[in-house]
Amino acid sequence: MIRIQRAAERYPGGDPAAGIETRHALSFGPYYDPDNLRFGALLACNEERLAPGAGFDEHPHSHTEIVTWVVEGELTHHDSAGHTTVVRPGDLQHLSAASGVRHVERNDADVPLVFVQMWLAPLEPGGSPSYEVVRGLGDTYRLPAVDAVLHVERPRAGSRLALPAADFLYVHVVRGAVLLDGEELGPGDAARLTDSGAREPAATADAEVLVWEMRDWRKALG
Repeated sequence: MIRIQRAAERYPGGDPAAGIETRHALSFGPYYDPDNLRFGALLACNEERLAPGAGFDEHPHSHTEIVTWVVEGELTHHDSAGHTTVVRPGDLQHLSAASGVRHVERNDADVPLVFVQMWLAPLEPGGSPSYEVVRGLGDTYRLPAVDAVLHVERPRAGSRLALPAADFLYVHVVRGAVLLDGEELGPGDAARLTDSGAREPAATADAEVLVWEMRDWRKALG
């Protein structure tokens, strides 16, 4: 089964007056849709746009794996475990909230910041928080706590992507365009595939695509 969600179908959120514009793919905050609560382990896929000087003040998280991909600009991160970093395009940030952590996310630069933030449910709650930044991530990032793999695909126009077979496959187009099962997906568009075999969609323009390969958590727990 495949479900396409266009960029314009995302729920608008954030606080535009404070320089924060958000587009939610799944139920989040005041937006509640009982048929759109999660997809596989994915609890949220938020496109965030922060104006210079804007940001999220210190707030808590727990029992959530938070993966952030910076598209443009620089993201400044502070957390209660003592980490302070600046995350740039091509870097991947992973905050494992575990039993609880607080953090701040800001745009301290003088240019707009754009990033995609994805929240995933761990197989087991609790544990100690952890944090890492992978500079210049290559093709894949494994998330054992979720039994999931993030693939970063950067196909050139006219080439093909190699999408793996998976219980759940979430495909998010960051930039460019790809043709998947006869549907062209552009920036901000996403596809959700369930019990999918391997596919090889074509890039119709130079693209950057985030692909979550996820196992059915019920199988993982069983």
